[in-house]
Amino acid sequence: MCYKVLRHNTEARRRNETMAAETHPVEPILLIDDDTELSAMLEDYLGRHGFTVRTEHHGETGLDRALRESFALILLDVMLPGMDGFEVLRRLRARSLVNVLLLTARGDDVDRIVGLEIGADDYLPKPFNPRELLARVRAILRRGAARQTAESGAAFLEAAGIALDTGARTASCQGVALDLTDVEFELLRALVSAPGQVLAREALTETVLDRRFHPFDRSLDMHVSRLRRKLEDAAGEGERIKTIRAIGYQLALPTASARRGR
Repeated sequence: MCYKVLRHNTEARRRNETMAAETHPVEPILLIDDDTELSAMLEDYLGRHGFTVRTEHHGETGLDRALRESFALILLDVMLPGMDGFEVLRRLRARSLVNVLLLTARGDDVDRIVGLEIGADDYLPKPFNPRELLARVRAILRRGAARQTAESGAAFLEAAGIALDTGARTASCQGVALDLTDVEFELLRALVSAPGQVLAREALTETVLDRRFHPFDRSLDMHVSRLRRKLEDAAGEGERIKTIRAIGYQLALPTASARRGR
């Protein structure tokens, strides 16, 4: 039942956000990749699908441009000369919550996990099909489109000491403001909308990442891990997001004894 509710809400929100994205031209995409041939191909391919792409081939210049200009999304290669993609992402996340899709030629899952832990919204291993990249880009931008349509569908959610203003796209835990990426906000919204209920990984993957679940994809787990740490840092208490083995995740409600102790 919970899966069906999540799916219904996701599809309705996705229709609204897609309509908004079609009527509001998105900002340019910044591609940071030292492969000039690939960069030219992606600039052409994405351009034919309505996107404006700006390109940088070095980590330092890419980071500088990402912080100086406004972009809807950054496509960031990991294997960059000089400052690598991980360091670019670390420095970027210290000052910006712009959407970032990592492009990695490394086959090691550890590298992909590190990227997600640092704060990437998603990753795509090289070599990849341009159609897959386009699908990932559109999915990320659909999530971002919620910011443009938020005022008309504003709602306030609260559970377990966590408060969300979906109109302003703000969140707090025990009164402490949380700095969340779009993925983390949508993940927290799904959990707060169903406090105490166990949400399956399959449902959360569709709702939050806008794609089908694959058993070996650790993206959702890494986003949960980052969100869990932010909640714990804000509240200074035990974990609020519980892992339910082989099923999914649950926003834990405070026990009666914990409420009396406050």
